[in-house]
Amino acid sequence: MTDFKAIETFMWVVTLGSFRGAAQKLNTTQPAISQRIAQLEREVGVKLLQRDRRMVLPTPSGRQLMVYAEKLIGLRSEMLAVVGDRSAMRGVLRLGVAETIVHTWLPQLIKSVNHAYPNLSLEIEVDITSNLRNRLLAQEIELAFVLGPLTAPMVNNRALCDYPVCFTASPSLGLGKQELTLHDLAKFPIITFSRRTQPYEIVRSLFNRPDLPPIRLHASASLATVIHMAIEGLGIALIPTAIVEDDMANGRLQLLSTNLRLAPLTFSASWLASPDTVAVERVVELAASLARGGVIVDAPPQARH
Repeated sequence: MTDFKAIETFMWVVTLGSFRGAAQKLNTTQPAISQRIAQLEREVGVKLLQRDRRMVLPTPSGRQLMVYAEKLIGLRSEMLAVVGDRSAMRGVLRLGVAETIVHTWLPQLIKSVNHAYPNLSLEIEVDITSNLRNRLLAQEIELAFVLGPLTAPMVNNRALCDYPVCFTASPSLGLGKQELTLHDLAKFPIITFSRRTQPYEIVRSLFNRPDLPPIRLHASASLATVIHMAIEGLGIALIPTAIVEDDMANGRLQLLSTNLRLAPLTFSASWLASPDTVAVERVVELAASLARGGVIVDAPPQARH
């Protein structure tokens, strides 16, 4: 009798295009993947996969089987989600996170996941959005909280939150009592996120004008470094207001008044479409509630039938 493990293995080999990718996804070895596929082909009596250069592609029979494999795996996940208890949600979820989220509601999300799904582990990678996008498409992570939405085939997105960005500086610079223009701001170094990030591009577009002096831009991939440099009076920082609320409340930084209108940073949850995304979607539900300002440590209610 054909078992779910062989069907699931076949589905991931086709989805990822390789035995190696499927082995990494299913946390097993390539010989084990090959053995499962061989067993499945013996049971159905037809060849299901063929190699084309470096890719593994389904045969016509394999394409037919893929339709049913996705339905079966999807139904199994739905069944476990509806009738199973929280401990049934198990395994490792690889999560990529933009650093702004780390400094806001990520700790509360981890507490909520630990409480709601005690057998689900999180492996967390912190990086800029462009790198996380590449890692998501390469199947190196299952879920990303990034500046989005991401545009790519098979990517699902859910809006999480908008964070306004602001110019902020140490009170030692003496800039807090007036409305500042671009010319006023350009007199100081500007501190912000690293290259290939939206805040960095905002700064570049604002100050790339012939009537302004050449910009002195200090960029860092570490938000802690950006904040520390601003507190030390090394320049004016362009960062999300939410991550420096405490520093502004205790007087280490002050919000600068400008005549500029800056678009907020919009963060999304992004994940690849797949029949087996129940764990991902449950974590997205928790994240969406927290990002909107909710305080939750429990699981979403199960559907009633």
